[in-house]
Amino acid sequence: MASRESAITRAQGFFDDGGFRDRLAALVAIPSTSQDPGHEADVRRYLEVGIAPWLQAMGFTVVVHDNPCAGFGPILTAERMEDPSRPTVLTYGHGDTVRGLADQWEPGLDPWVLAERPDRWYGRGTADNKGQHVLNLSALEAVLAERGGKLGFNLKLVLETSEERGSLGLREFIAANGPSLAADVLIASDGPRVGATIPTVSTGTRGTFHFDLVLEVRPGGVHSGNWGGMTTDPAIVMAHAIAAIADRHGKILVRDWLPRNGMPAAVRAALAGLELEAEGGAATIDADWGEPGLTAAEKVYGWTSFIVLAMVSGRPENPVNAVAPDARAHCQIRYTVDSDTTLFEPALRRHLDAAGFPEISIANAGVRMEASRTDPAGPWVRWTVASMEHSLERHVQVIPNAGGGLPGDVFVDHLRVPLVWIPHSYNGCKQHGPNEHFLKAPAREGITAFAGIWWDLGEGGPAAPAGRA
Repeated sequence: MASRESAITRAQGFFDDGGFRDRLAALVAIPSTSQDPGHEADVRRYLEVGIAPWLQAMGFTVVVHDNPCAGFGPILTAERMEDPSRPTVLTYGHGDTVRGLADQWEPGLDPWVLAERPDRWYGRGTADNKGQHVLNLSALEAVLAERGGKLGFNLKLVLETSEERGSLGLREFIAANGPSLAADVLIASDGPRVGATIPTVSTGTRGTFHFDLVLEVRPGGVHSGNWGGMTTDPAIVMAHAIAAIADRHGKILVRDWLPRNGMPAAVRAALAGLELEAEGGAATIDADWGEPGLTAAEKVYGWTSFIVLAMVSGRPENPVNAVAPDARAHCQIRYTVDSDTTLFEPALRRHLDAAGFPEISIANAGVRMEASRTDPAGPWVRWTVASMEHSLERHVQVIPNAGGGLPGDVFVDHLRVPLVWIPHSYNGCKQHGPNEHFLKAPAREGITAFAGIWWDLGEGGPAAPAGRA
């Protein structure tokens, strides 16, 4: 007889016997970067050749749509409806990747060729996000086989190809197709766990707000010997302006950027006792950096951060003996739903003026990706955690939102679904840089957990379809 245990064993067998590795290798080989020009055909090929036939073989009705925003990648939708009276789940992924950066990878590694090491697979998209949505769909395939071609619930999929460009077009697409995408919950995977060995559920993500600081002093550079010491150096002024925004240890001084009423009690409670560790050699966790009095987990999952993504004055790659004519810094605010983004730019303007920098202009300011959060104690979160703990036989950590950004707000705003993100990667995976990789151990736990989730959904979920928005 078909059983939950047999479904999980089937999924684990596919993973252990190399089936998942081979499937991932074939998809990594499609260079579906949305950030490098000239790969528009590859982005579409990922959906039409890499994913669509597989979904159709599992009984999905599949459509690849043009993006409503010209110049951005297509969006795939798939639907498998068995019984409208049963729960309907929406899942999500993105098939596009960041730039390959082939010249920066270690010798012997190629971003578009899966390379296996004892504990990991290297390749662009292995962690972000091909490996994650392919793992979930592989688990689904195992459950379908175990149940003889039936799931016992309904499933819809949105797979976009412009996430690495800010998911432009996705909001318009979801708004236009809301009725056909209606669901009880979104359950999907992206981003890192809180630790490589800690199964995690996140109920949202921080948002991103970007802006440029610009100081233009003169039309061109002037001789550093003849003018140095008596004419304004824009790089020095810019450095001091940035220092007025955050102190030496990264504490944000523009206090209107912070959560309006401090960290909510529910967020603090969800993060209580969670200790983060630096993994993979990517960076260190510096105890004296950021907001004093907060734990590392509270800083990254429950607070605002300010980052200078890039800054330039003159030509660092080919300096000349001249006082530069201008300086520019591109900055980012990572924020939670507890902050008011309408205050960000005016608060910065007031702060710079008060600090003596009226000549610094603010340009290109705005939200790139909205923050989102579902109640960490909500019924779908509790149900998912219970399913995962049953399958994995250990504790699952719930966090109120991940540190990075995802378009969860789009699904909340237009479909009114609770968010359940189940990440399969870890902070040291090198996503967005050279040597991106997917760890085998959390991936195997992921396929195990999702086989259990898909099975349990066939037995019913925590909410009846009548409660669907």
